[in-house]
Amino acid sequence: MTDQTCPCRAMESQQLAYSACCAPYVEQRLPAPTAEALMRSRYTAFVVGDIEYLVESLAPESRHDFDRKAITHWSRSSQWLGLEILSTEQGLTGDESGYVEFVAHFNSEGERYAHRERSLFRHDAHDGRWYFLEEANRKNAPIVKGKQTGRNDPCPCGSGKKFKKCCGAAG
Repeated sequence: MTDQTCPCRAMESQQLAYSACCAPYVEQRLPAPTAEALMRSRYTAFVVGDIEYLVESLAPESRHDFDRKAITHWSRSSQWLGLEILSTEQGLTGDESGYVEFVAHFNSEGERYAHRERSLFRHDAHDGRWYFLEEANRKNAPIVKGKQTGRNDPCPCGSGKKFKKCCGAAG
């Protein structure tokens, strides 16, 4: 995949090769320099099916209910169509936290979905890594086009939790 356009930038005018974009984080496990870079690499991990990277880039305090089996199924049974970064707030070098708002596009079981989320990331000064902490917009249900997510399905936000314990609990 190294010579192909990176999955995280497939919908953008600025397209980068996978090897120059997310591969260093996903494949070599180098620390992502910003919250946005981590968000992009996590999306790419869903595309390439690297579930271990999703676990490793999830904040340790958020890993207790990561459903590996459900996330693996979701990652591999979906056709990932692209990622749109809508906004970022902080999340740069020297920041302790940051937010990334995005829309992830994918097909699942013949239905097209657009999942919108504002995610909270935190930087760990001890190991120099950014971690996905949680979805930050729990009061607003994700925007989904197509078939609705079932209560026991993996949450489309990528938290690793069941929908009913994550975005589905927002109501």
